[in-house]
Amino acid sequence: MTQESPAVSTARTAASSRQGAPAQIRPQSQRIAAELDRLIGPAAAGDGRAVTDILRIVHPLVRRYCAARLGPGGNLQVTADDVAQEICLATMQAIPRYRDQGKSFLAFVYGISANKVADAFRRAGQHTAYPVADFPDQPSTSAGPEEMALAAERRHATFELMQVLAPAHREVLVMRLILGWSAAQTAEAIGTSPGVVRVMQHRALNKLRARLREDELLPGSA
Repeated sequence: MTQESPAVSTARTAASSRQGAPAQIRPQSQRIAAELDRLIGPAAAGDGRAVTDILRIVHPLVRRYCAARLGPGGNLQVTADDVAQEICLATMQAIPRYRDQGKSFLAFVYGISANKVADAFRRAGQHTAYPVADFPDQPSTSAGPEEMALAAERRHATFELMQVLAPAHREVLVMRLILGWSAAQTAEAIGTSPGVVRVMQHRALNKLRARLREDELLPGSA
């Protein structure tokens, strides 16, 4: 029997998740959201230390989001780091004018992030895409040429697999599986209910599993 390729194996791992982000990630994202909500009041009132703490917390989150949305960059004129810096700058500029409108500050930052990523694609004249980092997102380690080639193959396979999904479903998977957001946080960010988020995630993962099964039936795929 032919051994399953690393690309299909990685894509299967992404598609087979039934509960979203790992349990240990969800509480962390909730703690982060609560910490940002605690800091935004003093920051908006002019507390420089609170502003600094917000940017320290926000930067790795938006960097991960940009990496998931932009991937290695392709033909874009900016990198994930560039867009993450733009988001942090826009966030800092928006803090003095921020007013609580019933959403968490994390959802507010997500709105800025989504707009900045969309701007990057518009500047490049490309359709918004959703390249996805390896699941789960882990710090990179030293790798030789073979490992780097396999990692690139896995990223490409996952990206191709995600293209079968509607944009809203891709966005939900990015927030749930990569950012580690809870259903409530994701719902707040995209303007829906946690129940709808869970339904969208369930349907998206089912569609990915169905696509993987179809690929297994193609000639030469087994």
